[in-house]
Amino acid sequence: MPRLRSFYLVKFSKPTLLDIDTMYELVQDEVKQGLIVNRTKDEIATNIRSYTVAKIDNNIVGFIALHIYNPYLAEIRSLIVTNQHRGNGIGYNLISKAIEEAHSLNVKDILVLTYKVELFKKFDFKHIQKEQIPEDKIWLDCSKCQYSHLTCGEVSLIKSNLIK
Repeated sequence: MPRLRSFYLVKFSKPTLLDIDTMYELVQDEVKQGLIVNRTKDEIATNIRSYTVAKIDNNIVGFIALHIYNPYLAEIRSLIVTNQHRGNGIGYNLISKAIEEAHSLNVKDILVLTYKVELFKKFDFKHIQKEQIPEDKIWLDCSKCQYSHLTCGEVSLIKSNLIK
């Protein structure tokens, strides 16, 4: 894992229910721009165990979610880092933490829909056609987005064969 390019001491941990308001507010600009699917505070609470947060001085500066679809497939979603902390390796390290978690759970494949293609390619994610994405993903999550899955500009990538 690369060193964080910052003088800050970043701590990675699982969030608590007390973090929900901060997490919700942190993504609102990206939601308004159509870069992240909006999640209600209740949805964040229901899925709180899927998130990992990055904190500096006990303040959340970023987070990521690893959503499990079935015993073989998980999705990395909701990657966010505050504007003032971008470019310091926090996003990279959050992705690394999500991949480690998927590996520890024996997930075979990790899916991601992203605009940050080059970042995920550093982790050997490969391009796949959106038609290969499971329908439950398209209908459950993509239907919440302002774009249809046919007009969405996100690129679908997958990291396969995490388990032997």
